[in-house]
Amino acid sequence: MSDTANFWNERFAVSDYIYGEAPNDFLREQAHRLPAASRVLSLGEGEGRNALFLAQLGHALTAVDASHEGLAKVLARAAAAGVDITAVLADLARFDPSVAQFDAVVSVFCHLPSALRREVMTKSIAALKPGGLMIIEGYTPRQLAFGTGGPKDTDMLLEADIIRSELAGLELLHFVELEREVIEGSYHTGMASVLQVVARKP
Repeated sequence: MSDTANFWNERFAVSDYIYGEAPNDFLREQAHRLPAASRVLSLGEGEGRNALFLAQLGHALTAVDASHEGLAKVLARAAAAGVDITAVLADLARFDPSVAQFDAVVSVFCHLPSALRREVMTKSIAALKPGGLMIIEGYTPRQLAFGTGGPKDTDMLLEADIIRSELAGLELLHFVELEREVIEGSYHTGMASVLQVVARKP
């Protein structure tokens, strides 16, 4: 088992939902952009709050995470809510989504080393159908001054100009760096510096 999986298994192996049970605010605001019954890939889904929200809207969710503890929570919540979510146990370094299969790819606070993030971004864009959406929220390097969540390694944080270049060829429908209050469980609590993106594949 990888160090990444071990880290997240240890973090998720508690009865509480450490990032809360409600969906991410930005995802909730942008969900109206998804066509009915969209096929959605959620990267680093964790404990299932975002996948559950979208599944309850009628979308077909594939939730990927390296943690079996996190995915067990995803599936338990889906069963309790009476919705189907496809859970995929995989390290994103070795996960290859099918090409042109998804209407949207969601990445919410899924922070990766920059070299891996570029690989995952390339695969994610390839996985989108024409017209498909990338929906992203993550912390920027300015987040380090807030200390209210996220990695302490700047290489894993989202710098706007770099992310814009990684999304080259996509239409940026929403691309904003801002400070906002993030209240998502015990690990994301307080004012934060985030980058919010919605990009559409031609």
